[in-house]
Amino acid sequence: MAPRKPTFFWFVAPHKPSITQGISRWIFDVVKMAYADATMKIKTRAFAPYLAPEPAFSRRPTGNTFAKRAITIIESNNASQTPLFIYLPFQSVHSPNQVPKKYENMYPSIKNDSRRIYCGMVTALDEAIGNITAALNKHGYMDNLLIVFTTDNGGPVNHGSNNLPLRGAKTTLWEGGTKGVAFMYSKTLLRKKGYVNTDLVHAVDWYPTLLAAAGAGSDVDSHIDGVNQWPALSQNLPTNRTEFIYNIDDIKGNGAIRVGDYKLIEGNPGKYNTWYPLPGMDGHLDIQADDTENKKYKPQLFNIKDDPTEHFDLAKRMPEMVQQLQKRLAKYRESLVPARYPPRDPASNPKFYNGVWTPGWC
Repeated sequence: MAPRKPTFFWFVAPHKPSITQGISRWIFDVVKMAYADATMKIKTRAFAPYLAPEPAFSRRPTGNTFAKRAITIIESNNASQTPLFIYLPFQSVHSPNQVPKKYENMYPSIKNDSRRIYCGMVTALDEAIGNITAALNKHGYMDNLLIVFTTDNGGPVNHGSNNLPLRGAKTTLWEGGTKGVAFMYSKTLLRKKGYVNTDLVHAVDWYPTLLAAAGAGSDVDSHIDGVNQWPALSQNLPTNRTEFIYNIDDIKGNGAIRVGDYKLIEGNPGKYNTWYPLPGMDGHLDIQADDTENKKYKPQLFNIKDDPTEHFDLAKRMPEMVQQLQKRLAKYRESLVPARYPPRDPASNPKFYNGVWTPGWC
């Protein structure tokens, strides 16, 4: 008898939660609904993780709504006969910081409003994931299941998040803005368990990695940026990646690359450039963005293995390494696709859709 195809569940949580073959049928359900608070201005272009105050909606975190939909899919699928793939990109935790009081009130000792609400949002997210996990257990998925839980970037320190001991924040090239946390869980598909992998893995690697886990073999397009990390992650073997690009911005004129242990930053790393503390006992936390508009930056070089918090710039001591990484970065720039920033479209204003952000306008 051929082995039963596994079920894949891929959770994505924005920011770092405080402390991150042949398949006969793939059910690809993007559980991605977006609601906005009616008081939110259109210029923010943000999705609120709290439902709009309209009679048609209940005021609960969208994580609960997403979880309910995911559970419906889980219940309607036959775990023993049909392979299932669910990609669930939660909105939480994300600004604007909003959560029902019952979650915020779990943290009365945190005096800083933004941080307290943020922690409540993490708890609401945890509850939603717990409900989904319970459904997976109840309906017989757990013995043939792979769960991936990952973040998309570092946290915004100006919205209650914290990235210590790493430097920087979301929107920067520092490790605090770019290094994500993730874990994989499976009772049966992982040969090696209970270990921490700190090798080079990039977000684009998830696509070929999950395909390999499903048995796709050599059918994966060899021209994609991602590399198959399934042997590395499932068996704790050496990574298949030796370098990656953090970002190249042809408008801001900055960029960063990692090759082996070394990281090069060219240009402006961003507006949050230090190591930001947690709020004090009195709740006070003064975080200001740096004025970087007219500042000129020299290349900065760090050994991320020995100095993961990016305290020691080695550029002056290792000019040859700087030049080597600059050449690699320049090589990637040759294939750069120009950035496209279309103007804001007022047709997306939630006032036209009963207070809801919807893709129906585009």
